[in-house]
Amino acid sequence: MLIKLHYLDYSIVALYLLILLYIGYKASFGKKKEGEHLFLAGKSLSWYSIGFNMWGTNVGPSMLLAFASIGYSTGIVAGNFEWYAFVFLFLLAMVFAPRYLAGKVTTMPEFMGQRFGDGTRNILAWYALIKILISWLSLGLFAGGFLVRQILGIPMWQSVIVLVLFAGLFAFAGGLKAIARVNVFQMVLLILVSLMLTIIGVNKVGGVAALFHRAPREYWNLIQPASDPNYPWHAILLGYPVSAIAFFCTDQAMVQSVLGARNLEQGQLGVNFIGWLKILSLPLFIIPGIICFELFPGLKDPSEAYMTLVTQLFPPGLNGLVIVVLIAVLVGTIGSSLNALSTVFTTDIYVKKINPAASNAQVIHTGRMTVLAGCLFAIGMAIAIDSIKGLNLFDVFQAVLGFIAPSLSVVFLLAVFWKRTTRLAVNFTLSWGSAISLGTGICYLWVFPKDQYLIWPHYLLLSFYIFLLLLILAVLISLTGKPTVMAEQAGADVMQKPSRLVWRMWIALVIVMISLYIFFNGF
Repeated sequence: MLIKLHYLDYSIVALYLLILLYIGYKASFGKKKEGEHLFLAGKSLSWYSIGFNMWGTNVGPSMLLAFASIGYSTGIVAGNFEWYAFVFLFLLAMVFAPRYLAGKVTTMPEFMGQRFGDGTRNILAWYALIKILISWLSLGLFAGGFLVRQILGIPMWQSVIVLVLFAGLFAFAGGLKAIARVNVFQMVLLILVSLMLTIIGVNKVGGVAALFHRAPREYWNLIQPASDPNYPWHAILLGYPVSAIAFFCTDQAMVQSVLGARNLEQGQLGVNFIGWLKILSLPLFIIPGIICFELFPGLKDPSEAYMTLVTQLFPPGLNGLVIVVLIAVLVGTIGSSLNALSTVFTTDIYVKKINPAASNAQVIHTGRMTVLAGCLFAIGMAIAIDSIKGLNLFDVFQAVLGFIAPSLSVVFLLAVFWKRTTRLAVNFTLSWGSAISLGTGICYLWVFPKDQYLIWPHYLLLSFYIFLLLLILAVLISLTGKPTVMAEQAGADVMQKPSRLVWRMWIALVIVMISLYIFFNGF
């Protein structure tokens, strides 16, 4: 589905790239860089930078395809993966963030190291590195390269090289501060372009009333019956929290923006802001799929819904905006992932294990070399993934997250909520528990795939069952073992309480989200 570009398209892309480079240059070279500036933006981020950067990290190229695809085939049920998140964002803001900032940590492994020692920190550091390299960089870059190839018709290897080098430039030169500055601009642009596509589509359908009535009634229900084969309500209710806790509360790429907050209040307001931004996912990413269903029914592949709508509705000369949006979401995701990779390796492996006496210059050099190595690895993996035939990546990706998450969710929840948790229980869950979870995932996805072996439960329910198993094992190991001596995180006794403004903003968000759920289940 190639797009014919006009001179105006090239002009739009060129202008966008110039603005992006200017913003990145100002953030990267305005002041002398130190390790903390490279990794945590000198703890200078305000609430809107945190919110936009977290959203930019979360919104990847696969989201544009997947949400429009689900909107085309099933309606707004995919909105649960965005709207239900407010519960776990609240958990991050009110429970985890105060402990992270009070402990003055740079990484999630460092936080767990304060609680359970260097052994736990080392295990979690390597786990985090592998997770970032595979789930964030490799799959995210492949999705971006897939779309660019679909639009421009250039080979995958050319697509991913150009995209990852451009995204890596900001992580290499300016670190988190440059990425956050760039993402503010990019996410505003994403909202405007996506909103333009939705408005044009609604007008083409015949207005808002026609949009609601032309689609099947069940398309407008967030909660589907337990008999629904794709997204039954109990699978989402029980299984989604496992992935959401690991993703929003413990993932270095997501949490790093909060660690770079100017203060706790700005961090909590920033997390609140991404909760408001996620409301936009329905009109910006999912409704375009429903619009495509109403205008162009009978597509052979629902994953083509987004690009079909773009090519059919955008007038000639504005297709450059699509290229701009794809670059924006990819730079946001890959840039943040590279920065997280660099932070974890430099802080938890290089400084902690390899060179404890490293100078500031050595820390910065190592961080930047890690970014380059991450770029090369992601390029190789994306090309390798492209060689696999018959893989429905966008369906598999959600399931992969569900099998990575259980061990992380268990250890972080126990570390925060139960002082009796022991080092042995945490290390067992991170090592053997992860092997159980990932082994089950491999069987589910490839060895005994669900489409051939119907005894499998829904992957979200399977993730929940694994979570329960690991939780029970961790509790039993803790109860039968000696209590860990390092029973408190550093700084836990000086945690700040949320301000009145923070509480007001969260109460407002909770009221709005509950109202939206009630409204979209009355059809």
